[in-house]
Amino acid sequence: MPREDEPNDRPPPRARRRDDDDRDDRDDDRPRRRRYRDDDEDEYEARRARTDATGGLIPYKNGKALAAYYCGVFALIPCFGGILAILALIFGFLGLSYAKKHPEARGKGHAIAGIVLGVICTLAWIVGPIVFVIVNAIVK
Repeated sequence: MPREDEPNDRPPPRARRRDDDDRDDRDDDRPRRRRYRDDDEDEYEARRARTDATGGLIPYKNGKALAAYYCGVFALIPCFGGILAILALIFGFLGLSYAKKHPEARGKGHAIAGIVLGVICTLAWIVGPIVFVIVNAIVK
């Protein structure tokens, strides 16, 4: 071993090459992804179908229910209310029947919300002008 005041004439040690059969303890500590066997594929696909990125909140497999919901919400805007309320009713019933036939598609809540909003907005468009005319006649 050289003293501190003497220069080290030896070159630094080379990096050790790992052979294929040379295993390090650190390899065993790494987390491994679970590999699914062929018989687990059905279970894996079923679990994957149950969970989606939205957590099941948006019925992306039932577009009619989603369209009913959006039409019902936008029917609350006065200038578009009459047309969108009727569309919300139509898409709501179509989406509800689709959700009953295909339970994996989901979307019953969105379809019902579209139907309810469609009924409310349709009644507002029909009853609103009648009430306006009656109140205007009483005031005069």
